[in-house]
Amino acid sequence: MRITFCQGVLAVAIAINLLILFYISRLQQRVLHRHRDHPHPSAHQPRGLLRSGVTVLIREFEDFENYVPDVVRLFVKHKPELPVVVAADRLPYPPMVLPSTPNIQVVVLKPSPDQPAHISRPETYVKTEYVALVPDGVRVDSASQLERMLEEFKASQAQVQMVAAPVQSLAPLQCLNLKVNLKEWTADYTAAPPSSKVCAALKGEAVVLLRTRDLFNLSMPLAKPLLTSLFIQASLRGWVVRLLDVSFSALHQPLLTSSHNQWKADNLAKANRLQLFRDFGIKRVVLEDGKEQWFGCSKETPRCFGTIRDDTPEYLYQNRWTPPCCLRALRETAKYVIGILEASGVRYWLEGGTLLGAARHQDIIPWDYDVDLGVYLEDIPNCELLRSADSGSIVDEKGFVWEKAIEGDFYRVQYSERNHLHVDLWPFYPKNGVMTKDTWMDHRQDIEFPEHFLKPLVPIPFAGFLAMAPNDYWSFLELKFGEGVVENPEYPNPAVKSMEKGK
Repeated sequence: MRITFCQGVLAVAIAINLLILFYISRLQQRVLHRHRDHPHPSAHQPRGLLRSGVTVLIREFEDFENYVPDVVRLFVKHKPELPVVVAADRLPYPPMVLPSTPNIQVVVLKPSPDQPAHISRPETYVKTEYVALVPDGVRVDSASQLERMLEEFKASQAQVQMVAAPVQSLAPLQCLNLKVNLKEWTADYTAAPPSSKVCAALKGEAVVLLRTRDLFNLSMPLAKPLLTSLFIQASLRGWVVRLLDVSFSALHQPLLTSSHNQWKADNLAKANRLQLFRDFGIKRVVLEDGKEQWFGCSKETPRCFGTIRDDTPEYLYQNRWTPPCCLRALRETAKYVIGILEASGVRYWLEGGTLLGAARHQDIIPWDYDVDLGVYLEDIPNCELLRSADSGSIVDEKGFVWEKAIEGDFYRVQYSERNHLHVDLWPFYPKNGVMTKDTWMDHRQDIEFPEHFLKPLVPIPFAGFLAMAPNDYWSFLELKFGEGVVENPEYPNPAVKSMEKGK
């Protein structure tokens, strides 16, 4: 049969199309196999499918000077297939020169608007059951160091959630006890006995090994300072760490080679620590030597909470009590004001919830937000600062602000011009044997009372000093608040936030 020209062109076109389809099919198969062999980071593996082994995760280092490439090369030298993840807040600069192998990944934790979310999530890249947190400048001498750590961890998994190997440096690794009380915004470190091998936290450089799922189930798994962050979150979960006999050495000592770089690193460490405690809501840290560090408000900053609504400060809705920095400021202000009143001959007494705190705790109620004092109206002229406050706000030589309250006929002393934590002074006067005043608030306890409670006034321990209180203050409080008020604590407005019901 004779084939025409048009038929021949058609046959050639069909053949070319078949070849193209064949090529595309083969290409798709290759891509599919490549994807199966090297899945995209977004393909999260179920936890049960994590492969056995350890991933080295390097998180804490300085861009301007570090030994991360050396650390990575040493690990890979002893175990070429070892997966390594370097996690940085931003793309390191100067650029790191790392071995170019598929098992080494640099993860930039800062999300980029042109990238999918999983790109900046380090858990996407960790495919092993365990992870070792490795500090900068660690020298690995053999493949057996991580293997020994893993063996010891597996042997003690029923007792501990982490194991640690010290990095031999100038400061030995120290075992610490740690109690974190978020309700009171406090982290309390104490030294563990020298022989302790199991503890809640560590001080010093260490390689820490734990389960991958445990690390990435933490709310902030890679927050810096890394070990501080890790152990605070671990303490809240009741985890402990075992200190092993395995150890690593340091590549260089000291790690940073110039005083300028050390200065930069120290400032960054302070900033990271400050930000960490802000993020965790920790405002007071007690160190193992008993010294205290404060991360809350001061005279130079606004107070830690906003305007009070329904007698219920915002921190109660967070299931927290008054920040300790605020309690400290209130104690300081109360002691100062009471000292001025006593020196001026102004009769005063602890009032309302402040007296209730003294009766219960010999201190301010742990969730209170101000201090209330009653004063005799006729004694006000004895105090120059109170007299002056009638004409306008006065900042005294200590930085406290004395003023007439805009809400009515009473006085307020603020901690500072910026920090409005305060002591309120309520002027009462006797009328037919009853103490009364001209400004009343819509509070249950704001009522008249017999003057005999003030004759005489009696000293009572309060906030670390002695203050004056009504005699028979127990009956005084039950008159104001109701029977059983001292023995049965409750938040200021139980209808809004109840202590008993935890609402």
